[in-house]
This record gives sequence, C-alpha cells and structure tokens, in this order.
Amino acid sequence: QVQLVESGGGLVQPGGSLRLSCAASGFTLDYYAIGWFRQPPGKEREGVSCIISSDGTPRYADSLKGRFTISRDNAKNTVYLQMNSLKPEDTAVYYCATDYRGYSCSYYLKTNVMDYWGKGTLVTVSS
Repeated sequence: QVQLVESGGGLVQPGGSLRLSCAASGFTLDYYAIGWFRQPPGKEREGVSCIISSDGTPRYADSLKGRFTISRDNAKNTVYLQMNSLKPEDTAVYYCATDYRGYSCSYYLKTNVMDYWGKGTLVTVSS
C-alpha cells in the first residue's frame, strides 16, 4: 500500500528556512516520479518541484527557482524540500505525491495530477 507522510511544516518568519520531509512506504522511491505541490489559502493547488527518480534531474516552478531545492535519500525512502528565503506568499499546505505512469516533471507540475498523495503539512510564513 503506497503511503506518503509529510512533516516539517510550521510557523517561520519571513526570510527564514524550513525543510519538509516526505516519507514513502509501500514502494521504492527510486523508480517513480515524486512531486511537491502546495495550496495557498483560498487558491488552487500548484506545482512546486518534481524529480524523476530514473535520472534524478529536478524541476521547479519558475517562480521558485533558486529558493527551493528538492532532494531524496533512497536509503531512507524519503524526499526533502529545502525552502529558503521564505516569503509570506509561500504560506500554504504542502503536499508530496508520486506517480508511476512515466510522464515528465513538466507535465506533473503543470497538471498537478499524480496518483498518490500525502495529507499535507502546513507552512505559515509570518512575522
């Protein structure tokens, strides 16, 4: 049974950093695409970052390049999202998701469609 559990969210001041974790079980990370998505209050869900495990090249939403970094630890079956220089507009529920249909990260980030989702972790950026 595929399960994804996010952690690491919380309250952070503008300019601060957080690292989110996504612990996967029921499948091996190394074979599937993993994405981070977020849903700000009152807004649609949007793609944040994605990594295709077969080649490991990460993709990011254009607006987030340089501030967010996705990485994975195959030994721990865990994916991370390092978020730096956080802004109030980064406030959102952050979700990780996985998909094994073999589409590109560009597709996943654009459509926000993946097969399995975690329940999310709330990130609040506020002074």
